[in-house]
Amino acid sequence: MSPLEFREQIAQLTTQLAGRPLDADLDLWLNAEHGPGSVTYSRLKAACTTGVAEGWLCDREGGGLRYGRIFKPTDDLHGFSVDVVDMCDVAGPHHSHPNGEIDLVMPLDAEACFDGRPAGWLVCPPGSAHSPTVTRGRALVLYLLPQGRIEFTR
Repeated sequence: MSPLEFREQIAQLTTQLAGRPLDADLDLWLNAEHGPGSVTYSRLKAACTTGVAEGWLCDREGGGLRYGRIFKPTDDLHGFSVDVVDMCDVAGPHHSHPNGEIDLVMPLDAEACFDGRPAGWLVCPPGSAHSPTVTRGRALVLYLLPQGRIEFTR
């Protein structure tokens, strides 16, 4: 797995997301079509695990988190930026999602949850906000942000 191959995986997914509203219906669809047990989920989790181990993902550290934006929003990614965060029993900084956020929760410890959700997708609608929190162990979380928009609370 390489960053280029990872980008190609993400582009295949964002092709299916382009133009769709970030809402509960998308959350349900993602979990049904690309959730745990699917080829998409397995490939993305393997890519993220490899990327963290090889150091091309989560190349920054602070506040008990390892994180990093691997791709800025571009046309081939249908305007989504791509970030991956490595979290273990920690709350990240509070922020809002002006355009929404799509998260893929990939527990590395079987019981780990992100904002109370186990393995799978979590869609946060435009205007939502949270302190992203992983409990009961370690998880990787992939973030897709439309136009890369995120606003951290001061």
